[in-house]
Amino acid sequence: MSNPFLKIAVAALLFAFVALFTYCRSPMTATVLPRAVEPAGFTKSIREPILPLPKTLHLDEAKVALGEKLFNETSLSHNNTISCASCHAFSTGGTDRLVHSKGIEGQEGRINAPTVFNSAYNFKQFWDGRADDLNGQIDGPTHDPVEMGSSWEEIVGKLNASADYLAAFGAIYPDGIRAENIRDAIAVFESSLVTPNAKFDRFLEGDQNAITADELEGYRIFKSVGCSSCHQGMNVGGNLFQEFGVMGDYFKNRGNPTEADNGRFNVTRDKADMHVFKVPSLRNVALTSPYFHDGSVKYLDQAVIVMSKYQLGKQLSEDEVRLVVLFLESLTGEYTRYGEK
Repeated sequence: MSNPFLKIAVAALLFAFVALFTYCRSPMTATVLPRAVEPAGFTKSIREPILPLPKTLHLDEAKVALGEKLFNETSLSHNNTISCASCHAFSTGGTDRLVHSKGIEGQEGRINAPTVFNSAYNFKQFWDGRADDLNGQIDGPTHDPVEMGSSWEEIVGKLNASADYLAAFGAIYPDGIRAENIRDAIAVFESSLVTPNAKFDRFLEGDQNAITADELEGYRIFKSVGCSSCHQGMNVGGNLFQEFGVMGDYFKNRGNPTEADNGRFNVTRDKADMHVFKVPSLRNVALTSPYFHDGSVKYLDQAVIVMSKYQLGKQLSEDEVRLVVLFLESLTGEYTRYGEK
């Protein structure tokens, strides 16, 4: 599909199906979760491309607690210095706000770390979509020599030396501390990292005063220029692949290509997947600078300009960019630890 306008048209056609799919899905973990309940007050007569996040989840509290401890456990790394939380801090939008995260021995990663918030609603994990779900994602950082540089044999051995972990795993999993149980606990915890109650969610749920006139106008522009063709559904993205540079050669203009720029091609080796990435979620995007897989853009207004140019072939006015940014800021939600009010 070489025609860029055809690509946009196809994306626009698909978004309704993808949005419905996303709305009906539950967070992906080894635990079977219920369908998200349509929020009270949601206007059924006006279907928007964006859907509110659920405010209620049904997860195994013991697994969430164990997964939270493991998420912050530095002994999952080879030299006991790096945890999942090292690159996914909740105080900074579920990221570390670095262009590339730092792994063991201070090694620099190859790609920008995406937010862990609402990641259970992504249809694939990682920028290149190489993991199908949160459970399958965990081997990546724990085993990557640049990130945590460990192995399941090493991790299981360390945790088995802890009386606390032996008791915690034994209370939940009959077969104790095993790689699959570690993955399961972490994945269930990550499924609890949902940020509902954004201003825009409250607007979708029927509170017409939840957003300002400028934020609403920013949303209108967001839809009218085509942003919602790829950024829609419950996670405002995260539910399809798209080429980076549909309407222009982003990588040629940026220069200094890296292997990470190949995107999904690194997984499939299919030339059609060159520079194709999972569309990122825009939830909490105001908190997760720098932007894109390469972390090349520091400010949100600049990210809007780049996306408009290379994905839509449009040049927004300064005021249009300002308004779209205001709308994007209204997608910042609220994180509450699972089980707490």
